[in-house]
Formats: sequence, C-alpha cells, structure tokens
Amino acid sequence: MNWVAIGIIILAVIIIVPMAVKIVPEYERGVLFRLGRLVGARGPGLFLIIPFIDRLVKVDLRVVTMDVPSQEVITRDNVTVRVNAVVYFRVVDPEASVVKVLDHIRATSQISQTTLRNVLGQSELDELLASREKLNQMLQRIIDEHTDPWGVKVSTVEIKEVELAETMRRMMAAQAEAERERRAKIIHAEGEFQAAERLAEAGAIIAREPVTLQLRYLQTLTEIASEKNSTLIFPLPIDLIKMFMDRGAPAQSETKK
Repeated sequence: MNWVAIGIIILAVIIIVPMAVKIVPEYERGVLFRLGRLVGARGPGLFLIIPFIDRLVKVDLRVVTMDVPSQEVITRDNVTVRVNAVVYFRVVDPEASVVKVLDHIRATSQISQTTLRNVLGQSELDELLASREKLNQMLQRIIDEHTDPWGVKVSTVEIKEVELAETMRRMMAAQAEAERERRAKIIHAEGEFQAAERLAEAGAIIAREPVTLQLRYLQTLTEIASEKNSTLIFPLPIDLIKMFMDRGAPAQSETKK
C-alpha cells in the first residue's frame, strides 16, 4: 500500500512540477492571472505558479514589422492612388496589451490602415510625393496615440510605394518636360540679357577710347594667326575709308542739285 501511495505521489509530482515551473526568455514577459484576476507581469527567468489556479499569458516584447496592405486613397485634389506602408511597433506594457485589447497586433494593423486612408485623403498629390517624411511623422504620431492605451509603442511608419494610374504618370511626365523646357528658355534669355549688357558696356568703352578698337583688331589677328589656315586678313583703318567717303559726299550733293 505504501508503494502505491509513493507511486501516486511521484506521478503527481511528475505531472504538477512541469505545470508549476515556468521559464520566460529575455524577450518575453509572462502576464499572470490567478483565479481570473490580474496578478502582474513575470520574467524573465524561472518562476513558479500554482497549477490549475494560475494562468500565464506570454507577451513578446520584440519589435514587430507589419506591412500595411495597399489602400486606395483619393487625395484632396481628387487623384486616386494606391499606397502601402510598413509599421514598426513593440509592446512596452505587457499587462495592458493583454487586458485592454483582444489582439494588439490585429488592432494595430486595423488602426494603421484607417489612419493611412484618412491622413493621405487630406493631402494633395504633390505633398504625397514630395513631403513623404512629413506624412510619415504624422502617421506615426496619430497611430501611436491610438495604440498607447494598449501598451503598444509605434516607433516608425514608412510609406513604401505610391501607385498612380498610367494616364496620370504620362501627364506628370509631360508636366516635368514642360517645366524643364521653361527653365531652359529662361536660362537662355538670361544669358542673352547678360551678353547684351556686356556688349553695351564694351561699346561705351570703345566710344570713349577709340584706340581700344585697334587693340581688338590686333587681338583678332593674333587669334587667327595661331591657327593653321591660308586666310589672309588685312586690317583697314576706318579713318582711311571715312576720308574717301567725305570726298564723295559733296559730289553726290552737287549731282542732286
């Protein structure tokens, strides 16, 4: 009889001890319930619970990377786009993540999708394409405000891809091409304006100092002579031509009379 009792005790110990001894890794916490009432978080390490009375729920504290499915959004300027994103979050309060929400990962996913549609629906297409970092920060702040009561901390939200219709892409390409052409024309016009200013200044200097024109002649000859060609250029002073023109002018006036 004693051997039977000893056997029963050994069997009970073999069954109960594994149920009473719990080991929680460093990256997890165990939320302990006793007769349905919250006792608190346990771990990491080894600890004991009361079998059939205590219930342990393990919560992972590592960062979760969650893809937000593509959402069809109509921007404020009535452009339809499809946007997807990625959310990085982790549990900072294990007790709240178990007691205050049924499934904190699914709840975070749903609130991320809703916030993505709402925020991007209030933005224009140019803002969505050019100010993505600002929108990322706004999304992170809003989602984190919603998940904070659940013990979940949203650290980063990144918009990954913005899909546009083919017609919209062609229109944007045409707009970019027209913008580049406009800038090229402006730059060309500014260059012509600056060149005209310089030529006007040079003309004023030559008018004050006629000898500068002769120096320009000599410089031109030097540039031509440095190249291998058979062209012969002989500079003819304008004063010499003017002398013959002045002699011919009275003759023409007499002929008219």
